[in-house]
Amino acid sequence: MGDKLKVGLACNAGYVERGIKDHEVDLLKEFAEFEIREFNESSDWYSAPESSHEVIAEFKDFASSVDAMIVCHGSPRVTGDILDAAPSLRLVGELEGDRFAQRIDAEACADRGVKAVDTTHASSLPVSEWALAMMMMGLKKVGAHYRRLITDQEWGTGYQRAFEPDFQMMGDLTGRTVGLIGGGNIARRLIELLEPFRVDILLHDPYLPRELASAMNFTMTSLENVMSMPDVVVCLVPHTPATEGMLGAKELGWIRSGGVFVNVSRGQVVQSDALIERLRKNDIYACLDVFDPEPVPTDSPIRELWNVFLTPHIASTTDGTGISFFGEMIDELRRFHLGHDTKHDLMPRTLANRRGESPTNLDAVR
Repeated sequence: MGDKLKVGLACNAGYVERGIKDHEVDLLKEFAEFEIREFNESSDWYSAPESSHEVIAEFKDFASSVDAMIVCHGSPRVTGDILDAAPSLRLVGELEGDRFAQRIDAEACADRGVKAVDTTHASSLPVSEWALAMMMMGLKKVGAHYRRLITDQEWGTGYQRAFEPDFQMMGDLTGRTVGLIGGGNIARRLIELLEPFRVDILLHDPYLPRELASAMNFTMTSLENVMSMPDVVVCLVPHTPATEGMLGAKELGWIRSGGVFVNVSRGQVVQSDALIERLRKNDIYACLDVFDPEPVPTDSPIRELWNVFLTPHIASTTDGTGISFFGEMIDELRRFHLGHDTKHDLMPRTLANRRGESPTNLDAVR
């Protein structure tokens, strides 16, 4: 294994408190020297942090002392200038949610032979599990049944189960056709979870390498086919400039009568007014973990529709015992230290997707 890897983490104190577990630090220290340095820069998914000369000087000093730099909330941006001041730096990793690479200049890293990775996908497992659960609940119209059961009316008699419309559903998932909008980490994990159900999967994602369709046994097709042909449609795309409001009245109108629409991605991807109007026709069922705006307004019509099952953006929520962003980064650092390829590189295709740029000229997509 050789000498220990020198790893630095630049973030604010709040993230250390809520995102770093002692047992994970112990795992990292098995093969690395680890130092945390506190920074308090403001940043979000849509804009890069702006730092003073004093902060940049401190960040350069920190970066020059490590082989791998992890950045997170509070960190300054890793720019070409920072990289030039840190000749020993060989890997830069975003610890959480860097869906737009605002804290890492990935192109500058590539130009200098520095590997750039992130662990956004660490939330994919719980989100994919909730997507699967919502697919099943939608097929059985769980929300409508629950609404009836919490009232004083009798519900579930033999006659009602035989003749009431809310009991006339597809019910089972096995053997159905499923449409996935987006083929990222959540979709790929969901495809694994769907394997025992022997479903036929249609998938739309212009950024996805074509060879994955054969490797994972799905069919790549148009957005219209993904929306109109399946029994269940699941929205899994990130919110980017290209996906903002991508599902409007026309697209939602493609969903077949009796179909189920699931959204566990971002509410801004779907035009809320158009979704409400489509649902008011009462011929489809929706299971939504996300909505625009959030939290769902108390007076929103979406709360009153019986053909909707709503949850308050809980898909990625866990008790902290499962996969964590820091734990995923430790795995990446271990692979890097052992001389293996890292799994979660920030590639041109990845960045084009997150920025909403056209994938047309990306060799990785063709």
